[in-house]
Amino acid sequence: MTTDLGNGASAEGVEIRKLDRVVIRFAGDSGDGMQLTGDRFTSEAAAFGNDLATLPNFPAEIRAPQGTLPGVSSFQLHFADYDILTPGDRPDVLVAMNPAALKANIGDLPHGGTLIVNTDEFTKRNLTKVGYDGDPLEDGSLDAYQVHKVAMATLTIGALEHTGLGKKDAERAKNMFALGLLSWMYHRPTEGTERFLREKFARKPEIAEANVLAFRAGWNYGETTESFAVTFEVAPAKLPLGTYRQITGNTALAYGIVAAGQRAELPVVLGTYPITPASDILHELSKHKHFGITTLQAEDEIAGIGAALGASYGGALGVTSTSGPGIALKSETIGLAVMTELPLVIIDVQRGGPSTGLPTKTEQADLLQAMFGRNGESPVPVVAPQSPADCFDAALDAVRIALTYRTPVLLLSDGAIANGSEPWLIPDVDSLPDLRVDFATEPNGPDGAFWPYLRDQETLARAWAVPGTPGLQHRIGGLEKADGTGNISYDPANHDFMVRLRQRKVDGIEVPDVVVDDPSGQARVLVVGWGSSYGPIGAAARRVRKQGMPVAHAHLRHLNPFPKNLGDVLSRYERVIVPEMNLGQLALLLRAKYLVDAISYTKVQGLPFKAEELQDVLTDVIKGVPA
Repeated sequence: MTTDLGNGASAEGVEIRKLDRVVIRFAGDSGDGMQLTGDRFTSEAAAFGNDLATLPNFPAEIRAPQGTLPGVSSFQLHFADYDILTPGDRPDVLVAMNPAALKANIGDLPHGGTLIVNTDEFTKRNLTKVGYDGDPLEDGSLDAYQVHKVAMATLTIGALEHTGLGKKDAERAKNMFALGLLSWMYHRPTEGTERFLREKFARKPEIAEANVLAFRAGWNYGETTESFAVTFEVAPAKLPLGTYRQITGNTALAYGIVAAGQRAELPVVLGTYPITPASDILHELSKHKHFGITTLQAEDEIAGIGAALGASYGGALGVTSTSGPGIALKSETIGLAVMTELPLVIIDVQRGGPSTGLPTKTEQADLLQAMFGRNGESPVPVVAPQSPADCFDAALDAVRIALTYRTPVLLLSDGAIANGSEPWLIPDVDSLPDLRVDFATEPNGPDGAFWPYLRDQETLARAWAVPGTPGLQHRIGGLEKADGTGNISYDPANHDFMVRLRQRKVDGIEVPDVVVDDPSGQARVLVVGWGSSYGPIGAAARRVRKQGMPVAHAHLRHLNPFPKNLGDVLSRYERVIVPEMNLGQLALLLRAKYLVDAISYTKVQGLPFKAEELQDVLTDVIKGVPA
C-alpha cells in the first residue's frame, strides 16, 4: 500500500491527489459480478467513514444473453468527505468489463473522465454483437477520455494458475481483480474485503482463496504498473457522532418493522409473495425469528395479505410487502382492512409499470393507486420514505399510524431507495417511540356486550379485541357495519355516516408539519417532492443557491393526510414546481386540494432524476418569475 508523504507523492513516486468526492461506476455483463463488486467497494468506503450513496442498475432477466446491451449490469457509487444526497449524475471513473458495458455507459462519462477497460472481452464477435463496426479502443473514438487498457481476465487467470482452478472458473474472479485495482487507486482498506470473501465462500475455501488472490492481483497491478501515475484520496466525512452502518432501503424497512414490533410488544407476521424489488424485505425479516417475527411466503399476493390481515385480527402486527402489480391484486383485502378497521402495514416498493413493466427499474407511479385504487370510499394513510436510511423511521411511523388509528397504512418506497444504500446512524433504542396498544379486556356496550365499533373520541379508533378473550365475542367482515355494535347494516343513513366517519378518522391522523428548507428566507420559488426525489432535488437546490438564486424545498413524507400547514406553505410562493417519476400524480393532488398552479416536471425512464437536470429546471423557473 502506498503512503502519503505529505507532499503529494507516495513512497513509489506515484502522485497522490486529494479529492472531496468521487463517482465510480462498475459495468459489465449480468454474470460479471458488478453488484457484488460495487457493494464491496461501498462497504469499504462506509468503513473508512465516507458519506456515500449508491445506484445499482441491473436487468430484469435472471441471465440475459451474454455480452448484449440488455444484459448490462452496473453499480454506481458516490462517496465524499462531506454530506451528499445522490449517487451522482455522471461517473468520474467508468470500469467497463466488455463492449456492451462500454457502449451502454460511455455516454454518461464526461470528457476527461477515467475509463478502465477489460481488453480481453474486446473480440470481433463481442464488438459485432453490440453494433461496433470497429474496435473503439483503437479507432480514436475514446481520445477524449483517460483510457486504461487492462487485460483483466488474462491477468486474473495468470494469478490463479497455481491454484488448480480451470480457466473458466479462474476467469470468474476478474471482478475481484477490478475491485483490487480500484481499491489501490483510492486507498481503500483491504482487510474487510478479504474477510468478507473468506466468509462468503467458507464452504468452498478454494473459491474463497481464488477471489482473494484475484483481489490482491488487482491491487498489485496498480502498485507495479506504470499505467497509473496518480492515485486519489477521499477523506472521511464529518458526520454527526454515533455508530453508523451501511444500509439499503429494503434492509432499513425490515429493521424498522422489527423495531416496531419490539416497541409495540406485539408479534409480527409478514404475509407476502416474492416480487422484485421488494423480496429482500422477506429475506431479511426471515432471519429475525428471535424477535417474534413470523414470515409466511404464501402461494400468491392475495393469500399473503390475507394471512397478514388475519394475523392483525388475532392481535398481531400484520405486514405485507409487494410492488405495484401486487398492490393491484391486494386491493380487495386492503378494502377489507378499511372496513374491519384493523391495523395493517402494506409496503409497496414501486417499479416501472404498467403490468409487469420494468421489474428492476424505479418509478413513483403508484401514488394514485395507493390513494384511490380500491372500490368504494376506502381512505388509507400513505407514508413515503425519502432515502434508504429514512426507511427505518418511515416504517416506525407507518406502524404508529396503523396501531393508533386502527387502519391499514400504505408505505411507498421505490426501486432506487430499496436497492440504494447510504450510511445509517443507528438510533438509541430508548429514543424510539412507544407503540404499545391497549386491547379491549371487558364488555363496553350499554347492553353489557362487547361493541367492536365503539371508538376512542380523540383518534376515532375502534376497540381491538383479541379473539378468545372471555366475554368479548364479536364478528367483523366486509359488509357494512352498524355504528357501535358492528352488526351488518344496509341502512342508507348508517352507511353515509360510516363512510364519512372512516374518512374523518384518516383526515384526523396527526402528522408533523412540513418543514421548508429556505436558508435565505427570500425564495419566491418552492420545489415540492416526495420519495426518492429528495436527494436530486436537494442537490439541485444547493447548486442553484450557489449561483445566487434562492429556492425553497419542501419534501413530503405524509401524502395522506397531507400536513396541516401544507396549504399555507404553498400559498407563500409565486411558483411551485413538483418533480416526479410519473406523469404528475402529486401535482394533480396538490392542484385539486389547494388550487395551486403547480408546475409539473416528470420523468418515466426507469432511472432517478439527475441533479443537473433539476438544476436546469429550477434555474429556468426562477429566472422566469417577474421581479
